[in-house]
Amino acid sequence: MTTFTTFYLSRVIGEKVFDINGRFVGIVKDLLVDSESSNHSSGRPFVNCIKIKYNNQIALYSFQYFTIDKVKGKIKVICNQLIELSPDNVNNNLYLVDAVLDKQIVDLNGRKLVRVNDVRLVSIANSTFAVAVDIGVEGLLRRIGIAKPFKLLLSLFGKKIPAKFILWDDIEAIDYSNLNIKLSKSYSKLQTLHPSDLADIIEDLGKKTSTEVFSALDEEKAADVLEELETDTQVHILESLSIEKAADVLDKMPADEVADILDSLEDEKAELLLNEMEEDTSQEVRELLDYPDNSVGGIMSAEILAFNENKTIEEVLNELRDKKPDTETLYNLFVTNEDDVLIATFSLRDIVISPPDAKIKQIMKPSPVYLYDYQKIDEIAEIISKYNLLAIPVVDSNDVLQGMVVIDDVIEDLINKRRTNK
Repeated sequence: MTTFTTFYLSRVIGEKVFDINGRFVGIVKDLLVDSESSNHSSGRPFVNCIKIKYNNQIALYSFQYFTIDKVKGKIKVICNQLIELSPDNVNNNLYLVDAVLDKQIVDLNGRKLVRVNDVRLVSIANSTFAVAVDIGVEGLLRRIGIAKPFKLLLSLFGKKIPAKFILWDDIEAIDYSNLNIKLSKSYSKLQTLHPSDLADIIEDLGKKTSTEVFSALDEEKAADVLEELETDTQVHILESLSIEKAADVLDKMPADEVADILDSLEDEKAELLLNEMEEDTSQEVRELLDYPDNSVGGIMSAEILAFNENKTIEEVLNELRDKKPDTETLYNLFVTNEDDVLIATFSLRDIVISPPDAKIKQIMKPSPVYLYDYQKIDEIAEIISKYNLLAIPVVDSNDVLQGMVVIDDVIEDLINKRRTNK
C-alpha cells in the first residue's frame, strides 16, 4: 500500500536536517517546486530542491535524497545524500517561502486576491508535492505555534476554526518582483478569468505588480481588461507601458472607449499614442475627441453596420459572418442611402426570421428615433426610457449617420456623473 505524509511549509521551515547517521546538515530555509508542472506525470508542482543554511552559508540541494516524516507529531527532515545545485539549475523553480508564503495570490475560483498564510504539501512514495495553500486563520495560528491549543480551547465550546484552503490548481502566484527567476507560464491561469474580474484584481495590486500582470496578458485580453479598469488605473497602466505596446492594445479596443481613455491622458502622451496606432482607428478616435465632453458624439460608438435597402438578407448575413462584429454592434442595424443619410433601422431578429432572398426594404423600420451628435448627453436617458431602446443611431446636422449610442455607455456616464456630484 502506498503511504503518504501531509505536512505544512511552516512546520518544515527552520527545522534541523540530519543525515542517516544523525549528523547535523543544516537548517531548512525554503523548499522549491518545479513551476512547470507538466514536467511531472502527476501534473502537480513537485518539490525538487531544498534551501539549507549551515554555518552562515546558504546552499541549494536536490530534494531527491531528502525525506520528511512525522514522528509523534513532530517533523523530521532526513538527508540520505547531498547533491548541490547551482542557481542556474533552478531558474524555473518557485521558492515557496520567498514567492508564495505571505504573498498575494489570485484565487481563480473566488476571483479575488488573497494572502497565503501557509502551504500544504504531501509526500507520496518518493515525491513531494504542493497541493494547496492555507488562507485561513488556522494558518496564521500555526505559524506562531498556537494552532493546537487554540483549537482545543474552541472545542470546549463546540466550535472549530473554519478551514480555508485553495487547491494549487485554483491559484495563480502574483508577486515575483523580489526574485531573479523567470517563469515561462507566469500568469497563464489569469487568462481564464473574465475581464471584469481580472480588472478588479489588477486594481487591488500595487502599481509595479499591476503593470507586470497586465503586460503578461495577450493583446486581446489586455484590451478587454483595460476597458474595465477605473480611469486612474487605466492612466497608470498606459503611462507604464511602452508607446508601441500601449498602442497595440488600444488598437484592439472600440474607438469610443479609446477616446475616453486618451481624454484622461496628457495631450502629448495621447498624441504619441494616436500617431503609433493604426491609421483607420486613430482617425476614428480623433473624430470622437473633437466632440465636446457633454455631447452625444463624445460617447457614441463609431463601430456600426449600415446597409443599402436593396441588399438581400443573404447578403447581409454573409457580410456579418465576414466582419464578425461585437455584440453591441448588432443591437441595431442601419439602412442608409447613397449619401450615407440614415433612412431606417432593422434588427438581428428581423433577418433571422426572414427568407434569404427578401430585401432589407421589406423588413426595415423607417423614420427611426435618432440623436444628433452635438446634442446634450442629459437628453439621452429620457429617449431611451420612452422608446425602450438598447441603442440609438447618431446623425449630424445633415442626417448623415455617424455612429450609435449604446445604453451601457449612457448608464456608465450617468453613474460617473453621480459619483462626481457627490
